Amino acid sequence: MSELTRAEVERVAALARLGLTSDELGKLQGDLNLILEQWAHLTDVDTSSVPPSAQTIVQAMPLREDVAEPSLPVDDALQNAPARSGDFVRVQAILSEEADG
Repeated sequence: MSELTRAEVERVAALARLGLTSDELGKLQGDLNLILEQWAHLTDVDTSSVPPSAQTIVQAMPLREDVAEPSLPVDDALQNAPARSGDFVRVQAILSEEADG
């Protein structure tokens, strides 16, 4: 498996909205490459005798009564939003107004 480049690590950090220093990016690049290297070793494990399963632990699904409760205040819910417009999260437009026709 090829190693992650610094540009790929910078992109992942940007997607996660992490403001990292140059030193932190270098450390993260090394850490992520080490994780991927260890993960690659799992492909060497013989699992032919292990039956496929969707879940390794069998447990009952606990049910609870559906009870209406007050929701989180809007200001609390949106305090970490990158941008907001009133009571809504503001996102970059993906369609232009010209596409309505």
